Amino acid sequence: MSNYIRSKAPGAAYFFTAHLADRNSTLLTDEINLLRHAMRCTLQRYPFEIDAIVILPSTIHTIWHLSEGDADYSRRWSFLKSTFSRSLPVPEHRSALQKSRKEKGIWQRRFWEHKIRSAQDLALHRNLVHTAPVQRGFVATPSDWTWTSVHRDLADAHRAANPAPPQRFSSFQRRARSPAA
Repeated sequence: MSNYIRSKAPGAAYFFTAHLADRNSTLLTDEINLLRHAMRCTLQRYPFEIDAIVILPSTIHTIWHLSEGDADYSRRWSFLKSTFSRSLPVPEHRSALQKSRKEKGIWQRRFWEHKIRSAQDLALHRNLVHTAPVQRGFVATPSDWTWTSVHRDLADAHRAANPAPPQRFSSFQRRARSPAA
């Protein structure tokens, strides 16, 4: 068995890719509400910030910023995967090893991580996250894909470029009081 050496820098940003065991599956997009629930539970129990994310039918690409002093992203992935998997029925195609380990065999056992080393590296990986649906041939532009943080980023950019003007006091209409009868 391989012994993976993972980069563990507390408070750092990391790019991750996690795959389902069946690369032809559409389970992540079919069960997006279960995945969102699992992500909310993970964020609640083990706080971190999602910088960018895209959910493809069988793959998640994401960038997480961990809290200062915290480098335990493996625990977060384990919790996320198990929370999502527990919500699903047991598949029939499990191997004897998966059955003995009480695994559902939905996810690949490992995930891929990369520590973000600079602002340029962050920009490169954000672009990778946002263009993944285009690269896979699912859509023509990143904003055409439903399950991506590019929509949040576009909305934030729009709000920054078009701040709402403050409401002027003179625009409030006073109600005339009717005399008591």
